[in-house]
Amino acid sequence: MLITPGKLLANINSPADLKKLDQAELVELCSELRQFIIDNVSVYGGHFGASLGVVELTVALHFVFNTPEDQLVWDVGHQAYGHKILTGRRDNFFTNRVYNGISGFPKRKESEYDTFGVGHSSTSVSAALGMAMASKYLGLNQKQHVAVIGDGALTGGMAFEGLNHAGVSDTNIIIILNDNCMSIDPNVGALKDYLTDITTSKTYNKLKDDVWNLLGKLSHFGKSAQEIVSKVENGIKATLLSQSNLFESLNLRYFGPVDGHDVDHLVAVLNDLKNIKGPKILHCVTVKGKGYGPAEKGNATTWHAPGTFDKITGEIYKKTYALPQAPKYQDVFGHTLVELAKANDKIMGITPAMPSGSSLNIMMKEMPNRAFDVGIAEQHAVTFSAGLATQGLIPFCNIYSSFMQRAYDQVVHDVCIQNLPVNFCLDRAGFAGADGPTHHGAYDIAYFRCLPNMIVSAPMNEEELRNLMYTAQLPRKERAFSIRYPRGQGVMPQWKTSFQEIEIGKGRKVKDGEEVAILSLGHIGNYAVEVCEKLDAKGISVAHYDMRFAKPLDTVLLHQIATKFKKIITLEDGCIQGGFGSAILEFFADNHYQLEVKRLGIPDAIIEHGDQLELHKEVGIDPEGILKTVLEMVEPVIVR
Repeated sequence: MLITPGKLLANINSPADLKKLDQAELVELCSELRQFIIDNVSVYGGHFGASLGVVELTVALHFVFNTPEDQLVWDVGHQAYGHKILTGRRDNFFTNRVYNGISGFPKRKESEYDTFGVGHSSTSVSAALGMAMASKYLGLNQKQHVAVIGDGALTGGMAFEGLNHAGVSDTNIIIILNDNCMSIDPNVGALKDYLTDITTSKTYNKLKDDVWNLLGKLSHFGKSAQEIVSKVENGIKATLLSQSNLFESLNLRYFGPVDGHDVDHLVAVLNDLKNIKGPKILHCVTVKGKGYGPAEKGNATTWHAPGTFDKITGEIYKKTYALPQAPKYQDVFGHTLVELAKANDKIMGITPAMPSGSSLNIMMKEMPNRAFDVGIAEQHAVTFSAGLATQGLIPFCNIYSSFMQRAYDQVVHDVCIQNLPVNFCLDRAGFAGADGPTHHGAYDIAYFRCLPNMIVSAPMNEEELRNLMYTAQLPRKERAFSIRYPRGQGVMPQWKTSFQEIEIGKGRKVKDGEEVAILSLGHIGNYAVEVCEKLDAKGISVAHYDMRFAKPLDTVLLHQIATKFKKIITLEDGCIQGGFGSAILEFFADNHYQLEVKRLGIPDAIIEHGDQLELHKEVGIDPEGILKTVLEMVEPVIVR
C-alpha cells in the first residue's frame, strides 16, 4: 500500500524543489512530512520517535544549505527518515528496512545526500570535521559541513574526541546538538544533567534572547556583521564567568538553546550561522515523537521503534499465536541474571545505553544499586566491568555483538591481558535483521576467538543460555567468558529449568548418525535438528553435535568425530573467515586428519538488511541451504 503524501511534499523530489517554496510554506511542509512518517511507520514499522523530533530541523537544513554540495551528517542515523524522504526516496520509502529495500540509516551507496554511514553513534563530529578539513585543504572555503548529533550520541567518548579537535580546527563546521534527553532509553549521566541546566537556566535564556536579537540583525549590517559577532562572543564569555560553558571551553562558539520545532526561527538562525566562520555548535531542544500525541505523552522508549500501530488510537499491534511461544533470548538473559544475582550478591550488571534492548532493565528495576546503564559508552562499559572484577565482583557486561566492536581495544588491554574474569553477554549475535550490516553481529566469534584468556560460547537454546550464565558466575579467578545469542525468540516455551554447570569447553551429541556429521555453534543449530529429521525420512543418516564452545574446543569429542566421519559440515551464524568453522579446520589440520569439511556461515561480504530467515537463506544457512549441502556431500553429482 503506497502512502499518499500531502500536496507540498508530493512535489518535492530533491532539496532543489524544497528551495522553490516560500518560507511561509515550510510550516505546512513540516506538517505533511510528519504525517507522511506517521502514515508509513504505522503500516510498515521502523524507527519512529527520533525522526518525528527533527522534522523542522530537517526541513530547515535542506532549505538553508546547498546539499549535497554542503555536507550533512546525521548521528544517530535513525533520525534521518525525513532527510531520506526529502532527498528523492519518498516514493520507495515504504521499502524502508525491508529485504532489498532502502536502509533504515543513511548509506553512502544509496544516495549522494547520505554523506556518511551512521548506523552506530557518536561519529558525526569526527566525520564532518574530516570533510571540513579536506575542503579547507582543497580551497573550498564556502563549503559548509553540518553534523547533527542527538538521541544520546553525545555521550559517546568519540564525540568528545571530535569536539576537542574541532575547537582548534578553524574549519567551516556547524555541530547541531539535538537535545531531546533520550537515546532509545532515557539519557543518563552528568552530561544529561548539564544540558538540562543549560536549557532551564535563567542566565542562559536571557543570554539566548540577547544573542538572537543581535544575530537576527546581521543581514542589516553588512561589513559590520563580524564586529557584531565579536561583541556577541565577548558578551557570552563575560556572562559565562559565573556559569561555565563546556563547549566554549573547547573553543567552539556556542549558540542556543533554541526551539528545535520553530522552523522559521531555525531557518533564520542557520542562515546567520553559515556566515560565521569557524567551528560552532547550535543547541536545539526537541521532543522525541513530536507531533504524535501517544509518542509525546507515552513511553518514549516504546515509541522509539514501536512496530506497526493504529495511527488513530495509538494501539501498538502485537502478534498473536495459537500456541505458546518461546521467550526472546534477551528476556531469558534479563530474568536469569536477576535469578542468579539473588543467590550471588557479587553479580553486577552493565550495559551501554541498551537496558530495554538487552533486558538489563529488569535487574535495574529490582536491584538498582547493582545494575548500571553507562550511556552510549561501550569502551567505558568494558573497562568499568574490568574494574569491578579486580575487586572480586562478577560483572555481566551486556553489549550487542556489533557494538562490542567499538570496545575491542578495552577487551584486549583491560580484560584479557590482565586476565580478568569479566562475563560478556553478546546480544544480537548473527544477523540482526532489519537494522542491517551496521548491526549484524557477524564477527564476534572471530574477534574473540583470537584473544588469549577468552572463553567463547554460544547456547543452542534458552536452557543452555541459563546454564552458561550459571557457569560463568561460578568462582574462577581468570579468563573472560563470552556468551553470544541472537535477536529474537528461542525454541523452548517452558524455559525456566533448574541450573546445571556446563563444563567449559565441552560439547554434546544431539543425534547420532553414520554418513555426515554436522557441528553447530549456537541457536543456528536448531536448523540442523530440522534438517536431520527430514534426512531421516529420506533414509540418510546424519549426526549432529552442538559444540557450545568455539574456544576452548572439545578436543576429545572432535577426535571421536574425526575418527568416525570423513565428511563434516560446520554451521554458524558468524563470519566464515576466522570463525567457528575455521577453528574446526585448524584442529583437524593440526592433528593431521584428512577430511572433507564444508563450512556454512556468513561469507566474506557485507550482507544487507532483511528479516533473519531471508538473510539466512541468502547465505545458505537456512534449513534448505543446509539440506542441499548435506545432499551434495552424500550424493555427489557425477560429471560425464
